[in-house]
Amino acid sequence: MPLSKHRKRVVIVTGASRGLGRAIAMRFGRAGERIVVNYIMRRSEAEAVADKIGRSGGEAIPFQADVKVAAEVETMIECTKKRFGTIDVLVNNAGITKDGLLVRMTEQDWDAVMDTNLKGPFLCIRAVSEVMSKQQNGHVINVSSISGVQGREGQANYSASKAGLIGLTRACARELGRSNIKVNAVLPGYIATDMGEKVSEGIYQRVLRENALNRVSDPEEVADFIYHLSLMNNVSGQVFNLDSRIV
Repeated sequence: MPLSKHRKRVVIVTGASRGLGRAIAMRFGRAGERIVVNYIMRRSEAEAVADKIGRSGGEAIPFQADVKVAAEVETMIECTKKRFGTIDVLVNNAGITKDGLLVRMTEQDWDAVMDTNLKGPFLCIRAVSEVMSKQQNGHVINVSSISGVQGREGQANYSASKAGLIGLTRACARELGRSNIKVNAVLPGYIATDMGEKVSEGIYQRVLRENALNRVSDPEEVADFIYHLSLMNNVSGQVFNLDSRIV
């Protein structure tokens, strides 16, 4: 079912209170879309993002939900349906790191990263797919990482979760394509957000050396790419590398 040119889309962005998620939510908001600004703890920051979207011409609501908890995800989807009537785009952006050498990595650190970075997108896609299938239209965009392609020392949990997210993207694209649901992944590159700033100076300098352009990624540019990707109707099951560290 083609989307009416006059209807603004409904977009859920997970982990949207700060960093890349904030930039993504703001980009859709500037286009006049209706945004669910998902967050888990930073309520005031999520409210500020929603308020700024409203002042920029869009419409937004903050919504607290832990993406790794099925009941909370399902509540978010149901509340979004009741508020806006539908869901057109899901951006699975929420993610965490708990870095450490494999021999010292605890099960708790492994589980925490896998639950947020991989189980979370699975739960969100599963919950939203019913809505999108009924309307025979939708787009899911997963934020993965070059770490999921190359692997990184000290990031066994993070690399595994992001590699799994790429596999999830391709499997879901095959399953959901019959319902005209597009599923793609984006590798945004290193961004100096709160999560990215946790790395040491040595690792930061290595990122610069490995980058063909000798610089880090721009969250606004990544958000713009994701916005335009969400408008494409004939692209699914793809992994787009925006990281100039060459795969």
